[in-house]
Amino acid sequence: MTTTPTETRALEELCVNTIRTLSMDAVQKANSGHPGAPMALAPLAYVLYTRVMKHSPGNPEWFDRDRFILSAGHASMLLYSTLYLTGYGLELDDLKNFRQLGSKTPGHPERHEAPGVEITTGPLGQGFGNSVGFALAERMLAARFNREGHELIDHHTFVVASDGDMMEGVSSEASSLAGHLGLGKLIVFYDNNHISLDGPTSLSFSEDVGARYEAYGWHVQDLGEDLELDNIESATRAAMDAEDQPSLVILRTHIGVGSPNKQDTKAAHGSALGEEEVELTKKAYGWPTLEPFYVPDEALAHFRQAVDRGGKFEEEWDERAEQYEAAHGDLWHELKLIMDGEVPDGWDADIPWIDPADGGVATRKAGQQALDWTASKLPNVIGGAADLSSSTLTTITDGGTIEAGDYSGRNVYYGVREHAMGAIVNGLVAHGFRALAATFLQFSDYMKNTIRLAALMKLPSLFVYTHDSIGLGEDGPTHQPIEHLPGLRAIPNLYVIRPADANETMLAWRFAMWQLTSPVAIVETRQGLPVIDPDKVPLDAIDRGAYVLSDPADGAEPDVQLIATGSEVKLCVEAQELLAADGIAARVISVPCAERFLEQDDGYRDEVLLPGVRARVAVEAAATLGWERFTGDLGSVIGMHTFGASAPDKALFEHFGFTAQRVAEEARASLERARR
Repeated sequence: MTTTPTETRALEELCVNTIRTLSMDAVQKANSGHPGAPMALAPLAYVLYTRVMKHSPGNPEWFDRDRFILSAGHASMLLYSTLYLTGYGLELDDLKNFRQLGSKTPGHPERHEAPGVEITTGPLGQGFGNSVGFALAERMLAARFNREGHELIDHHTFVVASDGDMMEGVSSEASSLAGHLGLGKLIVFYDNNHISLDGPTSLSFSEDVGARYEAYGWHVQDLGEDLELDNIESATRAAMDAEDQPSLVILRTHIGVGSPNKQDTKAAHGSALGEEEVELTKKAYGWPTLEPFYVPDEALAHFRQAVDRGGKFEEEWDERAEQYEAAHGDLWHELKLIMDGEVPDGWDADIPWIDPADGGVATRKAGQQALDWTASKLPNVIGGAADLSSSTLTTITDGGTIEAGDYSGRNVYYGVREHAMGAIVNGLVAHGFRALAATFLQFSDYMKNTIRLAALMKLPSLFVYTHDSIGLGEDGPTHQPIEHLPGLRAIPNLYVIRPADANETMLAWRFAMWQLTSPVAIVETRQGLPVIDPDKVPLDAIDRGAYVLSDPADGAEPDVQLIATGSEVKLCVEAQELLAADGIAARVISVPCAERFLEQDDGYRDEVLLPGVRARVAVEAAATLGWERFTGDLGSVIGMHTFGASAPDKALFEHFGFTAQRVAEEARASLERARR
């Protein structure tokens, strides 16, 4: 039975209003949330999920799906309502439990909590930056794996961005790079509703966003208020045809559309409409008002057609994949590892140990060797830095450069855009690459939110930070990190590794590549450090987090324990010799990853850090917060309590008390306290 155009329009309007009313009801039941944007954007969600996007609700992880990123994460009910309606496995009860403990529908979208949520968003601008990573990953995968007659990788990244997203600096950084790289599979819809939490955006925002994006090199369309479904679809398909430019589609929406008293007001932005206003709004839609979470059968049936349609997308792709495997078996095997997020067994069998006879080696230089080694074994490893690759040494040798029109390389030049770099790397990693973001440790604060979100998502992003302390020298206190190490260590699920030498650095990179559910920050030196004999560095040094580097030469029980990370480990080794001359037996413990050490069982921790030896000294050229966990009430911590200064590194270490003599003095004092 065919339907008339009038009947089709009526059904589609019913579907759009179902998204709106479910969103209103969920926010109202929780008495918390943001109803206005989901109400305004319901037509866009309907068009994308039922008319445009290539997706499979029955298999949300299907690899060649289009990605939908809700950068305006506060509008989460728009996404949850649409995912429920199109058959992604959410139940109506999940919508009723919006923002409740343990629900699949938290206040802002969280990766892995609900099927169909690609990335965790909420802090504005983050999803925008992530989307550039997704779009870049698609182009890189297509360049690497597609062959004539066998195009397996061909999908788009669709993004909803708010006024707030446009104000955040990270989106400007990411947009600039996306335009520079010509990422034509990236399509952003700007929800230009003129309202933010404080009131009209005119309070703080008056720029011509479309002109800005044209200057970035984007393809820009402004639909104004003409948001008929066919117009939205036409604009979307025109954006999809702009193959060498990312696209911005500007929609002049009305927040809380249909609400008699709250449309176009800040009251519709960040709080429930109120039961009376919900009822009035439903009446304006011609909607039943007695039953919350009402879903018309015909609307649900129409939405659920996406399941069968998605299954057909998958079947067709699976057939092409079989043909691809037959024609390009080696490439298929490589792509399959990326698709499955796996690390091949035995890839790390030949660790390139560094000989102590090589003399002093900066751990950043060892990191360059480690990067080339891992990249030679794992083809999904991607290098990159924020205009500091020559200093951080994070370029894959002979890896090629990513540039507009040629995405076959393995090195991304992010420019001076630390925040966007972190967000883009999270997108690359979420899409299957093992990408790294590199800069000086001091500048990690510019990307703190992206590190935190990687940890929240349990995303194995790799953050490489060099110039790790006052040891960077003459650049002075503006570039010398002080508080950054304890700050990073405070982030749950992030492993912070500060290797003591080149061989610990090799193991750090090895450890990072094995991590599939945790981000890793590797913190490296600018200055050269003595190389530790590989026989003294156990293979599980990083995995265990700490180990005994050196015990008293005569086999005596230690009187005092010296604990350090990074460049300060050598000071403890030197202090051990000074103390031995005075008849004091010292144990030296290297703690490259405090988080991993704290995760070990009591037996191993007591084996390394002897509980009966209470005289202890910890040494790290950073703020001392956290080290009291290891030194106890009788120990001491040598660290930084001021900013640094501009001078050669050796002069700075001596000036701030990072010497073997100081370590020995503190050890004697701690031992005296323990003997009282």
